[in-house]
Amino acid sequence: MSDTNYKPTSAFGRWFDERLPLLTLFNGHLMQYPTPKNLNYWWTFGGILTFCLVTQIITGIVLAMHYTAHADLAFSSVEHIMRDVNYGWLIRYIHANGASMFFLAVYIHIFRALFYGSYKSPREVIWILGIIIYLLMMAAAFMGYVLPWGQMSFWGATVITNLFSAIPLIGESITQWLWGGYSVDNPTLNRFFSLHYLIPFLILGLVILHIWALHVPGNNNPVGIDLKKDGSDTVPFHPYIVIKDLFALVIFMIVFAGFVFYAPNVLGHSDNYIQADPLVTPSHIVPEWYLLPFYAILRSVPDKLGGVILMFSAILILAALPWLDTSKVRSAVFRPIYKQFFWILVIDVLVLGYIGAMPAEGMYVTIGRVATVYYFVHFLIILPILGFTEKTKPIPTSIADPIFTGSGNPAFAKKIDKDLQ
Repeated sequence: MSDTNYKPTSAFGRWFDERLPLLTLFNGHLMQYPTPKNLNYWWTFGGILTFCLVTQIITGIVLAMHYTAHADLAFSSVEHIMRDVNYGWLIRYIHANGASMFFLAVYIHIFRALFYGSYKSPREVIWILGIIIYLLMMAAAFMGYVLPWGQMSFWGATVITNLFSAIPLIGESITQWLWGGYSVDNPTLNRFFSLHYLIPFLILGLVILHIWALHVPGNNNPVGIDLKKDGSDTVPFHPYIVIKDLFALVIFMIVFAGFVFYAPNVLGHSDNYIQADPLVTPSHIVPEWYLLPFYAILRSVPDKLGGVILMFSAILILAALPWLDTSKVRSAVFRPIYKQFFWILVIDVLVLGYIGAMPAEGMYVTIGRVATVYYFVHFLIILPILGFTEKTKPIPTSIADPIFTGSGNPAFAKKIDKDLQ
């Protein structure tokens, strides 16, 4: 457990900590925070996501110093950043690809939680805060996509904001408020720039709240069982988890750098290097790759209002997941049938992403509708029924049991267990 009797070693540290106990807080929640000793590398994406958020905020602030939020000047100001600002090309590519890396990490983070049951009691509030962060990420990413004021920026904004007009009675008013007029134009760009700049700081506040909520019940673990109260199942966060997180972060940064330096535009759309023209509609309007599954769900319903409701329901249904999953067992390691349905869901989401990138015609429409139906069936029907009918594997009494069971050298395993403690 964390050392509540911690005292700074230096005189200044003790003086400062008595007046504002930040050092004690840092030591208890980061240095000595008790962490399950069986965490695997899927748990490192929390730290990676924090790195992504800080990177986006820093690069975003620098880009805002040179960007001009005006319909006549936005596209030119982006080109100015790329060509004239010292290392402007690097900062912009880090920011643009950083959004993709951010979503890549958050999707891995979400699916890890789905596999190991990290949304279950007593961690429901942590999960719901995570879904709110995810929604704000989507809003920030969409508004950021509009700022370069290229063809896909303009027409993407036109399509998505028009969806609000489907809301009965107030839809038109909401759409005109978002536009700041009667079409996507300069007031729209100003609104989106302001909100895009603000939302990351809201996300940062929610991330702090998310971590605080996590530290109340503590981390889940791959086995999905509660830890022993004597502390034998845990290790201090520093140095054990810190080193693991740093190693994973270095690998992640290598992949990130690969995109920035060798394929900076591969995740974007070439039409966004054409200045926005309200008189020329692109042949195929698509959002960024990380929004494609929900775009496919939106298009799977012929009715505009129905598509909007279904799209938002696909996100909000995740918030209800702790109550939809009726199983008492957290981890899919001990749920053989659920594990199969989990991988079917992963494939279904990938299919939706592919369909979202394709034209809404022919077999693509049919496949998109089937994949959409399965998405909701998984959460609303399969999970609740599976919790009552599935026969799970025996649950261990300690996280050390599945680690050392079947070891060829029990004495060696016992020594490792003792060293970890």
